[in-house]
Amino acid sequence: MIAALLEGLSMGLLLSALIGPVFFTLIQSSLEHGFRYAALAALGILVSDCIYVLITYFGVSYLSGIDHFEFVLGVFGGLVLFGFGISNLIKAKTSRPNSGGITLPIQKKTAFLKGFSINGINPFVLLFWVSITSLVHLKPDYGKAEAGIYYSGILGTVFSIDLLKAYVAKKLRPLVTPRLMKILGFLVGLIMIGFGTRMIYWALNQ
Repeated sequence: MIAALLEGLSMGLLLSALIGPVFFTLIQSSLEHGFRYAALAALGILVSDCIYVLITYFGVSYLSGIDHFEFVLGVFGGLVLFGFGISNLIKAKTSRPNSGGITLPIQKKTAFLKGFSINGINPFVLLFWVSITSLVHLKPDYGKAEAGIYYSGILGTVFSIDLLKAYVAKKLRPLVTPRLMKILGFLVGLIMIGFGTRMIYWALNQ
């Protein structure tokens, strides 16, 4: 059991080190709306990961057998990320400095959904959990208890580090000027468009 936990923690650290749309979403969310907003987005990311764990653990063989599943998921996810990127560019171009630094209540209501959707529509996240599930099934000494501890180690580590990322970004918030936020908004938008384009390219070349 301890070995399963340690393996889960190490895999969680590896996943947390990857820089993708989720990373930039958390940083931007914390800088723009504060730690609580980013924490809710991180919770949305965690829930989408948990759903993927359940889907892959109980149905990885079924999912991989669906015709054109990866193609459809890749194109759909790419288009959604592309749309998020365009929206971010428009928002960065038209936004004005927030004089009071106040986060509107409706923004907090969207934080969970934002994290959930950004992580949930990324086909590479699903493919990651498919590979993890394959690894778990290949371990002869892993029963349901060991698998549960292993997954808990991964998910707990990723969620904790996501919260740490958001907290550090919040501490840097006083140093961030409105001009820098606009630049960050453009960069995040371009990065999301890049990831979306890469997903579509990956899907078309399967």
